Amino acid sequence: MIEYFLMSTIANLSVQQLRRAVMLKEKIQSLEKKLSQLLGSTSSVEADVQAPKKKKRAMSAAAKAKISAKLKKAWALRKAAKK
Repeated sequence: MIEYFLMSTIANLSVQQLRRAVMLKEKIQSLEKKLSQLLGSTSSVEADVQAPKKKKRAMSAAAKAKISAKLKKAWALRKAAKK
């Protein structure tokens, strides 16, 4: 769907706008290359950009025990209700 949107958007641009877009894209690539050289990176900047890793939430043993006990109670009630 995004490809269709982009293609329809590109199709509606004038030749001058397309040339400007190509110039901007080349400028961005040039700046990314300079930035990676400045930072001492051998890979491209795009490859270095990653989504931040989510922190795993630690749950205490007491909290786990409470949840387990409540679930067991709920399951027991459901089982008793079925009989």
